[in-house]
Amino acid sequence: MRKKVIAGNWKMNNDLQASENLIVELKNLLLNNKANCEVIICPPFTSLSEASKLIDGSEIKLGAQNMHFEDSGAFTGEVSSSMLKSAGCEFVIIGHSERRHIFGETDEMINKKIKKALSAGLKPIFCIGELLAERDNGTTNDVIKRQTLNGLDGISVDQIKNIIIAYEPVWAIGTGKTATPSQAQEVHSFVRSLISDKYGKKTAENVIIQYGGSVKPDNAKELLSQNDIDGALVGGACLKADSFMGIIILA
Repeated sequence: MRKKVIAGNWKMNNDLQASENLIVELKNLLLNNKANCEVIICPPFTSLSEASKLIDGSEIKLGAQNMHFEDSGAFTGEVSSSMLKSAGCEFVIIGHSERRHIFGETDEMINKKIKKALSAGLKPIFCIGELLAERDNGTTNDVIKRQTLNGLDGISVDQIKNIIIAYEPVWAIGTGKTATPSQAQEVHSFVRSLISDKYGKKTAENVIIQYGGSVKPDNAKELLSQNDIDGALVGGACLKADSFMGIIILA
């Protein structure tokens, strides 16, 4: 039985004080409502080190929102895997649609980041997902297959065990629209079949595949009840401790 994983992607929100306030509130809620799932928060880079101290001793784990695939060098504004490790991160989001479509990240770049993260001892939360036009023209599976297989190119069967895959239909991120549970389950099942073909059925059965895209307390239960949905990568709803907790307790 796969354990659900609920991760909160804060995106470009919360300065140090706001980060501290949110973490303290979330910790207090978790003390009164023990989670049956793994809980991950992904604050902005500027809050990672402080977040690591604040969650020490709690069941909350720490992730970053992005990283570079080089160890160091003349890459102004970038952050390396070793920097994330030193700040206390265990996870890192890689290939989020905003990185792909706003910042032009390619499948090749994302694959390099996944490999670097794994070699550094970080666990990637590897994001995939189609645009609205791609869903409308019937190419969702083609897009998902390309992104998944290109992103996992050269990744071994041992390494895939340390990767979380997050299916996030781009048309449902921050729009208030959500894939229906059946739509989400259909893609999750397809992704698991791709993993099964590449790594074997037993390995595929153990891979965590999250859903992301306007997940809220009022739609989380039905989404999380689907056979192949193993948690959620939460955006806006994770910026308030009570709404994030409302998703966590449903997992």
